Amino acid sequence: MNKKTLIALAALAAGSAALAQSSVTLYGDLAVGKGEGGKVNMISSTIGNHTSSHIGLRGVEDMGGGLKVGFNFEQSIDMENGATGVADSTTWQRAANVWVGGNWGRFRMGRATTPSYNAMLAWDLMGLPNYAPAYFSFGFVGGNTSDRNNSLFSYKTPVWGGFSAELGYIAKGDDTSGNASQRDKLDLGLTYVNGPLSAGVAYNKIKTHKANYGLGAKYNFGSFTLAASYQDSNNWGFTGTPGAVGRVAGVTLGGMVNFGAMSVALDVVRQLKKEATFQNVVYKGKKYTDGALELKYALSKRTFFYGAYLRLEGTNTYSLGMQHRF
Repeated sequence: MNKKTLIALAALAAGSAALAQSSVTLYGDLAVGKGEGGKVNMISSTIGNHTSSHIGLRGVEDMGGGLKVGFNFEQSIDMENGATGVADSTTWQRAANVWVGGNWGRFRMGRATTPSYNAMLAWDLMGLPNYAPAYFSFGFVGGNTSDRNNSLFSYKTPVWGGFSAELGYIAKGDDTSGNASQRDKLDLGLTYVNGPLSAGVAYNKIKTHKANYGLGAKYNFGSFTLAASYQDSNNWGFTGTPGAVGRVAGVTLGGMVNFGAMSVALDVVRQLKKEATFQNVVYKGKKYTDGALELKYALSKRTFFYGAYLRLEGTNTYSLGMQHRF
């Protein structure tokens, strides 16, 4: 092997390594469904979809010595017409952040999913699809708390025997949205994922509101998975009553049965407390029992068909769809 060949092989290897340091990931979800009182139509990012259609970019650079730096940009995409984003949104409304990490953990800055959401994802039976009944009853661990926050500083520990912790903070000066859920906020998620057991504890506190918290677990027995949680949301807003602060608390219980490539899941939510406080007067609200039924058939690890039915406060939504991740 001559010197020129060695140089060419070295250049090729270096180029391949550079390409391996970054990646591009595209996600898609397209469904046909019917909502309560509506006509059958194509849906792309609604409560009938398993996941809202989106497209994302992720990149990682290996700095050596175990240190890595990366980024993540992600935006919604309408599979009906190819339009990007959603109404009145920024371009990268799903994610826009940079991070640095190593064997000491990961520090991230920008718009990203919250530690509370990540902990809830660990215990939710269906993996928090758009039709997850827990979201509609309790929010993402807090009524006015989104699954994503702007201007989020977060630190996530390494995984020790299945345990990990993530702490997030939004400074008071970073409130640019006018949304109280993104002002002077502390957010914490603790998870345990090891073998058949996944569990989590989530807590977040906005300075001007009481704390929200939730805890849950799911266990995979092989052909059957059981999941349960308790959640207490103390910053729930009430439409038509400015200044009123609500509390919704309750439990979830669900099970999933696997038949090879097919699975059937039922997740039920029961509200145990629902009230609003306005001018020191407590008003009781109607408590609901809601639930979702999901049928999935996997064509591969990346592609599956699904059918979903959501019963939500007396209304019915059902849909059929296909999801492909690539």
